Amino acid sequence: MLRKRLFTVFLALLLSLALLVPAVSAAAPLPVKNVIFMIGDGMGIGAVQLARNALVGPDGRLVMETFPALGLATTFSADNAVTDSAAAGTALATGHKTKNGMVSVLPDGTTPVTTILEAAQKKGLATGLISTNTIYDATPAAFGAHWGTRGGSAEIAAQLLDHNIDVLLGGGSAYFFPAGVEDGVRKDGRNLATEAQAKGYAVVRDKDALAAVGGTKVLGLFHSSYMNYQKDRAFLGTSEPTLAQMAAKALAILSQSKNGFFVMIEGARIDHAAHAADLPGVIAEMKDFNDAVALARDFAAAHPDTLLVVTADHDTMGLSVTEPLDYALLKQVTVSPEFMAGKLEKDSAGVFTEGSIRQAFATYAGITDLTPQEVAAVQAQSKYPAYLVGYAIGSIIAARAHAGVVDPAVRALGHTGGHTGNMVPVYAMGPGASLFAGVLDNTQIPRRMAALLGVNLTE
Repeated sequence: MLRKRLFTVFLALLLSLALLVPAVSAAAPLPVKNVIFMIGDGMGIGAVQLARNALVGPDGRLVMETFPALGLATTFSADNAVTDSAAAGTALATGHKTKNGMVSVLPDGTTPVTTILEAAQKKGLATGLISTNTIYDATPAAFGAHWGTRGGSAEIAAQLLDHNIDVLLGGGSAYFFPAGVEDGVRKDGRNLATEAQAKGYAVVRDKDALAAVGGTKVLGLFHSSYMNYQKDRAFLGTSEPTLAQMAAKALAILSQSKNGFFVMIEGARIDHAAHAADLPGVIAEMKDFNDAVALARDFAAAHPDTLLVVTADHDTMGLSVTEPLDYALLKQVTVSPEFMAGKLEKDSAGVFTEGSIRQAFATYAGITDLTPQEVAAVQAQSKYPAYLVGYAIGSIIAARAHAGVVDPAVRALGHTGGHTGNMVPVYAMGPGASLFAGVLDNTQIPRRMAALLGVNLTE
């Protein structure tokens, strides 16, 4: 009889615990005060694997790979199975799909949707946007502006400033100054840098000024266009800060806010290097991004109320680490293909000379046996901008290294220049990190961050 009663009590206890499990699993995580959202533009799984092998070895781990939560995200846009950065940025900023080329508006091209940065501002949080691209390019634009086309650089730059984002760091000074002032190209006469100073921003133009600046509002413009590739900076002698240096300053400023902060930090030139099939460039930009992630990881570890999420907007060029990949050749390449393109000379007919092509490959890539077909492939790009010439140069080096990349002919058929529909990784640490595990759609990421921050996105 006693044994029967004990068994009955045991069953009752098990039932009680079972009933409690849903309540426990659904319980809200620790409060989130700060969100650091890091986006490796074009950083597909292949880019991560390539960087791991090159930087820490196949049995090593990049910083983000040590986070407790890992997920995968789909990236399709409202009108294409393969997204561009504008539609992907919109999904990551607003939780809404839109058409390729559109910035935080619905597919009708005009209806704006609330971004998580705007929702954070409404709650009283400090905010920041950092990018190694122009600060008004597709990804940062999607968090701080609304426009029917990503090409509206002048309008987007003005919106970023008008929206009073506390920290803006990146390239793109050309659209902050009117034509005739410094490197400005604005046609409306507005000098956004002067306007920023009037609104209380410190305006800085190089890494030393950034390191020295204080206050609570900073506009950093470190290049007229996108910031230089990491591999080119030593040759160019630039004074641009690294992504980690920009992130460190942003976190120091934003963390002064008693209400918390939201910041988006983009490693943008991973994508640009991948477009050119420039594997050495991808590795260098991934190292820059990894260094910034390490700094953010340390901040989040020291501030337990900080959620850190790292992902990509899309995959670029479907990079894969092939068995015969020639790492020794990759190490020989000292600059970007775009830099090499800038060293080419033209003959009287406007065609790159064979001699300058061979010299550039020998000097910067250690390649001294170009075939006539390879020379011709570069010459065929003579009328195009340096970055497109770089596509041809990068593809030649990638082919010689036996790299797994989208074929140049296939790349040319698409409107995105080599994006793919492959899923991208999602890494998270901090309160609520487990919500970013599993297979997600990119629109779920900002919605879950918003819920943890206690802010609302437009339904």
